[in-house]
Amino acid sequence: MKIPFIVILMVVCVSGICQSGKRTYDTLPNLPEHYTKRLALFKAEPIKSGRIIMVGNSITEGGDWKKLFQDSTVINRGISGDVTFGVLNRLQEIIDRKPRKIFLLIGINDLSRNTPDEVIQENIFNIVTKLKSRLPKTTVYLQSILPTNESFKNLNKNFVGKGEHITTINAQLKKYATKLKYNYIDLHSRFVDSEGRMEAKYSGDGLHLNAAGYAHWIEILKEEKIL
Repeated sequence: MKIPFIVILMVVCVSGICQSGKRTYDTLPNLPEHYTKRLALFKAEPIKSGRIIMVGNSITEGGDWKKLFQDSTVINRGISGDVTFGVLNRLQEIIDRKPRKIFLLIGINDLSRNTPDEVIQENIFNIVTKLKSRLPKTTVYLQSILPTNESFKNLNKNFVGKGEHITTINAQLKKYATKLKYNYIDLHSRFVDSEGRMEAKYSGDGLHLNAAGYAHWIEILKEEKIL
């Protein structure tokens, strides 16, 4: 009998506890100074509802979303180095703003910390489930984890060898979109080259996006008739 995916999430190492009783990965970004300072800035901003909020890590933080969307009200909630546990930790600040749309892209830093795929998936599902529950009028867009390119010599070694994990997680994020009632956006397939790597023209280090990469991202959203 095939074991349901949700059941699998509840067993071996999903809690992050191995037989030794110790976690094999970080459950929070250890609240580094950048995370703490940026979250403090977020909380200090006036609360205005009905906006678009971009949520994620450095890839999101690096985007000039007001210019990219041609909308001066777009809110950037990217934090460099953030992981799925970090987003869960700061969801309330996002929920309080009652946005019109939320675009989420998260997970690659979890992989760099060797967090199990199942834990990353469960955390992402928890994020979107909480958003859907607390913000029933908000459209939630979950974007696939982007590919990396190991041919870049300046790619941090912690991101090497993660390609298979990325595609595995993305497949699950796509699979459960209807059941969990979020909108899945496949960025990954539009950023890969013939060898399954991030197309070199979209990045300067094999991980982060350059101007061409962000422009391509916006074109994908337009193709999906989201913008």
